[in-house]
Amino acid sequence: MTAIPFDVDDAKLRDTFFRGLLFNALAELQDDSRPAWGKMSARQMVEHLVWAFELSTGQAQAACQFPGAQREQLKAFLYHNRPTPREFQNPVLATGLPPLRHASLPEAKAALRVEVERFLRQAGGIPDALHMHPVFGPIGAEEWARSHFKHAYHHLLQFGLIDGAPDAA
Repeated sequence: MTAIPFDVDDAKLRDTFFRGLLFNALAELQDDSRPAWGKMSARQMVEHLVWAFELSTGQAQAACQFPGAQREQLKAFLYHNRPTPREFQNPVLATGLPPLRHASLPEAKAALRVEVERFLRQAGGIPDALHMHPVFGPIGAEEWARSHFKHAYHHLLQFGLIDGAPDAA
């Protein structure tokens, strides 16, 4: 198990996380890996991360159910240097997870790598492009990077793939 520090404010750490640490940790994930909390399977978790990265580049769309003033209050979470709570529920997924799209966990991991690389290219090339987040509304590359770091870190902890910050539990 790898120890990965948690610091959402550290842009260099986030970049290192997306370019390698995330995939190094996911290398240990197997089909029979069980979460410490929640009901996702290993493949559902990886596909869920794929979907989030697709949202951040416009490859997928989701509506935001929160009005503008509430979005701004919720967006403050992206700037608090604390992990996503264990039982956080995405309102878009309140009725359950979508069907699996990939035939295997290795295919889902490969799809995640493609989407992370697409995000990194787009964030570097068009950092001001806004894409709809289901909780925070339209956000740009910096806020998506913060969201992805917190989100992926949360799921790596969920499956026991990393040793996390003491307050991440």
